[in-house]
Amino acid sequence: MNRICQVVGRLMWLVALPLAMPLSLAHGAAVTDALNTPAMRAPQAQHAVLLDLARAGTRLVAVGERGIVLLSDDNGKSWRQAEVPVSVSLTAVQFIDADTGWAVGHAGVVLVSRDGGEHWRLQLDGNRAAQLELQAARQQLSTASDPDAAAARVQTAERFVSEGQDKPFLALKFVDELHGLIVGAYGLAFHTDDGGRTWQSLMGRIDNPMGAHLYAIARQGEHWFVAGEQGYLARSDDAGQSFMALQSPYAGSFFALQIRDDGTLLAAGLKGNAFVSNDLGESFQPAPVALPVSFSDAIRTDDGQLLLVNQSGALFRTSGQSGAFLKPYGQPLGIPVASVVEAADGSLVLAGFTGLARVSPPTAIASE
Repeated sequence: MNRICQVVGRLMWLVALPLAMPLSLAHGAAVTDALNTPAMRAPQAQHAVLLDLARAGTRLVAVGERGIVLLSDDNGKSWRQAEVPVSVSLTAVQFIDADTGWAVGHAGVVLVSRDGGEHWRLQLDGNRAAQLELQAARQQLSTASDPDAAAARVQTAERFVSEGQDKPFLALKFVDELHGLIVGAYGLAFHTDDGGRTWQSLMGRIDNPMGAHLYAIARQGEHWFVAGEQGYLARSDDAGQSFMALQSPYAGSFFALQIRDDGTLLAAGLKGNAFVSNDLGESFQPAPVALPVSFSDAIRTDDGQLLLVNQSGALFRTSGQSGAFLKPYGQPLGIPVASVVEAADGSLVLAGFTGLARVSPPTAIASE
């Protein structure tokens, strides 16, 4: 598959999506206009293409195409649109509490909200991100023990600058109001220690020589994990300051990465492939499911278990019982799903190609 097509995010069904902003349009005036144009009010925004969900306290926040951000204060029963200063597609969102959260997306956009998603402010864009990477690459070159590798990094960074703001961020993870990591296409990786007021490139400290697209982030204490295309997996043992590639159990892309309360790491992606590790990624075992449909998201539920959703809307849940690690959860929804979140009342809210859906939690896990 064309690498550019993969950039649209964790979901392969978005490759052919005409409504989301394709990278072929993310050049010059088109993106500049989108960065300077607030998201339009959409009368049927809850049926737009929505790519990610998060909880802000008891509030739900959904983000998606053309800068749409929706808020729900009744566990997903009704939604209203927030004010957003850009109209580029947003791919991921996270809140650390009821007030403070971030969203990332196309054109290298990073947005912050301090009022539960009601209003957003632009913190970073693709032009600035490329300049930051070029500065870091040149600094590395001046002190590099491997001048050839450092020079190659500078050349890549110079190309990023010349290409402009055409590369999306695809995942983010904040641990508190100050410290966060964002990753995206072509190995983009930046971290902040001051809540996003400033950002530093991590691309020289991630073992990703081919520039694999990075789709997901997970964290357990000092250990951080990233996952991406072509089976890419990496771990940090120094609180996200540097990453070393892991031996991958699979050559296909991983779109979902999550850690259960007991420390079990789960990586899932193309064609229903899922793998678990109980030794911080040193080894993996298959977690087979019957459906060869790509996984799109994984969350940790309030009871510490993991819940996965695939692109056909089928749900799978981990179990503390012996036997199969992943078990079907309820009935397949039959709709394309990008993201799932557990609402404060225990219901599940899902986002995807056809907008938002809300389902009551299944009463029991289906038998094996």
